[in-house]
Amino acid sequence: MAPPLTIRAATRGDAPGVLAIYAPIVESSAITFETETPSLDEIEARIERGLVDYAWLVAEQDGAVLGYAYAGMLRLRTAYRAAVETSVYIAPGKQRSGLASQLYQALFAALARREFHTALAAITLPNEASVRFHETQGFTAVGRFREVGTKFGQWHDVGWWQKML
Repeated sequence: MAPPLTIRAATRGDAPGVLAIYAPIVESSAITFETETPSLDEIEARIERGLVDYAWLVAEQDGAVLGYAYAGMLRLRTAYRAAVETSVYIAPGKQRSGLASQLYQALFAALARREFHTALAAITLPNEASVRFHETQGFTAVGRFREVGTKFGQWHDVGWWQKML
């Protein structure tokens, strides 16, 4: 029998597990437009900042971080304060296991408790798997920015999806 899966608020101590999931994505894909892998200190700081006003969650099993989801500021202006941008990342080998859905559902509940109104997700296109996933989570397409990011010598479009909390 597999050890129980726990979804909980992230801590600084989860940063190595988060970085182990995120670093290969930065280094080998355009899913994120981050071009340099952040340091462990930077991941720790991101978790701490995110927990102050938003939410950062990890899925943990037997002491290992299998995935994480978080929300952050959409835009700096005060009028945007009830809207957040969300992200979810899952460890290789654990994708398509339902873990991302569990993390997102817990994230949405945490955001609703904090009285956030709107969640948005930016998806580098094309990415049919992410589009399908977000739509199964209740997001709807609201726009597309053409060629707004460049990574690995290619221009990429970004689509935006929205979910009312």
